[in-house]
Amino acid sequence: MENREENIVGVIGGSGLYKMDEVADLKEVPTSTPFGPTSATPMVGLIGDTKVVFLPRHGREHTHLPSEINYRANIFAMKKLGVRWLLSVSAVGSLKEQIKPGEMVVVDQFIDRTKARPSSFFGNGIVGHVAFGDPICPEMFKSICAACEAAEVKFHRGGIYVCMEGPQYSTRAESNLYRSWGASIIGMTNLPEAKLACEAEIAYGTLAMSTDYDCWKEDEEVVTSDMVIQTLMQNVDKAKRVFREFVKRPPTTESPMHSVLKHAIVTHPEAISAAKKEELRVLFGKYL
Repeated sequence: MENREENIVGVIGGSGLYKMDEVADLKEVPTSTPFGPTSATPMVGLIGDTKVVFLPRHGREHTHLPSEINYRANIFAMKKLGVRWLLSVSAVGSLKEQIKPGEMVVVDQFIDRTKARPSSFFGNGIVGHVAFGDPICPEMFKSICAACEAAEVKFHRGGIYVCMEGPQYSTRAESNLYRSWGASIIGMTNLPEAKLACEAEIAYGTLAMSTDYDCWKEDEEVVTSDMVIQTLMQNVDKAKRVFREFVKRPPTTESPMHSVLKHAIVTHPEAISAAKKEELRVLFGKYL
């Protein structure tokens, strides 16, 4: 059942982060959604006094391509389980010399290069448009940066994340194009999550783990999965340290994202079918 009073923290784990041993009393909570199954059964537990919901976006055995992830189901389940603050942990390639493999980036902007993924809860009888100029919750951004400092990991405060379709890595021409745009890192998953979290009024933030220099840096080896996984496993321990520190001091003030739908729904409630209202009650119920 949705619980909007507790300060519940959600974590979506990326490549290499499939479980959270740090969470006490961890148990699976099967959660149905109108959009089909989640990537894996969400797990709920405690760190200290904070309730935590954990979900690995690629599945526990990494069986979902970035374009195969059911982003709508994952975010809907987080909302249904009462998550108000959602930390996304993601492996990325670096597009800047100063962002070295093994370092973290606390993202503050996105560029969308995906082309085949549902990234809205609106449609099919209900129209809405949310403000998305600042896609990362400012309270989440501050808290993630503070957690990185407390965990004593090397991180970069702010950065532009290019979200590509994949599953192939970039061509050199693409990689250099993104660099010319001023982008900082490149990944395959976070922008659909950020858009859907915004529509669900969940405050969202990204901790990106740099694993390689993509393919723009010609004096480096061309990026391969083996290279990514090797650096990734070193990064996972750092990410878990950051997560522990984040949960010790999650945001407690209201986020602008907690009320982003207030003036976003265009369709008059009387024009929305009873079935659609019930389907999306968890998300939009208080506005319909």
